[in-house]
Amino acid sequence: MSKIRITLKKGLSGRIAKHRKTVSALGLKHVNHQVIKDDHPAVRGMVKKIDYLLTVEEIK
Repeated sequence: MSKIRITLKKGLSGRIAKHRKTVSALGLKHVNHQVIKDDHPAVRGMVKKIDYLLTVEEIK
């Protein structure tokens, strides 16, 4: 299964509460923090919801 690297690029102050919770659920803690997750539909759905805060790279 492929993996994706997710990086938080913008801060969370003033953001919608659901979006802050989604960032937390992905395991991101602060700006420029990176996590590596399996690429499956649940993770892709969370990323799509808050794509304006993130950068996503596929890892092979």
